[in-house]
Amino acid sequence: MFDPVIAPSGTLLGLLQRGRGDGTLHALTAPRAEALAALNQCVLHDPRHDWQVENRSLYYARLFLDLNGELDALEAHLFDPEDVLDTDESRTGLALAVLGHLASYGRRDALTLLRRYAATGSNWAWALDELALRDDDAGLRSLAAPVLARFPTDAEGEAELAAAVRDAFEPRPWRLWAEDPRESIATRVRAAHETGCFDRWQRQMRPTGPRPGWSVRAVFEWAQQGFERGAALHVPAARCLVAVAGPEDRSEIIRAAREGSDGARCTALRYLADGDDPEALDLIEAAVSDGSVTVVEAAVGAFERMRGAVAVDRARRWAGRPDALGAAAGRMLACRGGTRDRELVLAALREAVRGESPDAPALCTLVDGVGRLRITCAAPILRHVYRETASSHLRGRAARALAATDPSFAAGFAVECLWDCEESTRELAARHAETGDTRVVERLRRLAADPAEEAEVQTAVRSRIGPDTPAA
Repeated sequence: MFDPVIAPSGTLLGLLQRGRGDGTLHALTAPRAEALAALNQCVLHDPRHDWQVENRSLYYARLFLDLNGELDALEAHLFDPEDVLDTDESRTGLALAVLGHLASYGRRDALTLLRRYAATGSNWAWALDELALRDDDAGLRSLAAPVLARFPTDAEGEAELAAAVRDAFEPRPWRLWAEDPRESIATRVRAAHETGCFDRWQRQMRPTGPRPGWSVRAVFEWAQQGFERGAALHVPAARCLVAVAGPEDRSEIIRAAREGSDGARCTALRYLADGDDPEALDLIEAAVSDGSVTVVEAAVGAFERMRGAVAVDRARRWAGRPDALGAAAGRMLACRGGTRDRELVLAALREAVRGESPDAPALCTLVDGVGRLRITCAAPILRHVYRETASSHLRGRAARALAATDPSFAAGFAVECLWDCEESTRELAARHAETGDTRVVERLRRLAADPAEEAEVQTAVRSRIGPDTPAA
């Protein structure tokens, strides 16, 4: 999947792509055709950099409801001939998730589309998972025949069916089909389920990797073998060292951290840092100076995991270095520094925003640190990150930091956060938004009554509003 192209933050499309509350508010006041065009663009071309930590589906589904949007564009996208050629989940996953939420709100057209796609589409398993949560038993039973028809009855087809049953995210359809009155369906599904369980048991009985009795050298060799085939094994290898290494092996491990192969060096650095070895910090500094890119990344990662006061003191010395170790020192101080470190953390935040972008991965830690240390003069930078980042996950963290540092948050960004795509951000807004704004009270009441809303958000809403709360 290619990185999405994100429109400027001041445009309707850019706001909707980011999942900002202002996106919904602007869409509801824009010409309906323009709003629906922007909404369809977002749903058909997933704007998220990381779908595992960013939410959009409920946000877009709610806007479809508010706009009474038609599903013609989603239907054309799902059943386009491209669906046969591009079977990657990222092409259709967001559209299917949006349809799932719409079906839970009672949109029969969304339910019908999901059923059609589960029967004929390439990403049928995702559609089936959505239906497992929303459809009735009769609807799911009607899909048994077309889904099973995807799997030939030869040995290869039955193995694929067993894998599909074993790996299903939602087991409800398969359980229904295992009890189907049609013997041909029930027999195949039950056999596939038994095969999947046996396969899982076999994998558990055949573990790969280090065994008891391995030597330190064997662990290093295993890590290097992984490095040579492109698999980063230094983290599990370091855990193996904890089990096999004794005091007599320390000199060999330090030697590997100083001059070993890349796999062994990464492993040794991680092991020494996790154990707060007295030489770990000097070895990390040396690795950053003369190691490969892989070794530098491993050394920096090992340093950031250290928890002791000695590591924090070293971070104060390293903060400001124009390299990866200096950036890591700023992040460590953001996590574990004290009030004396505010200037260093603020400088690290400024450098990250200026030198990289409002989407830099390091910003999550720094933004959290600014909020934790209550660095009030950082509020303008936090507002910039909030507005410009394409990551709704980072925006939520910026909002949390603003709640701790910016007195205007409650009457400002907290209001639009009530419409944000992230439930944690909506929860924050429900606790902070000023209820003197009519929109706030109306929105809180709607969230309280919405069955699709997360329990944490509704708990926060109920802490702020009761049935007799005035609207202004």
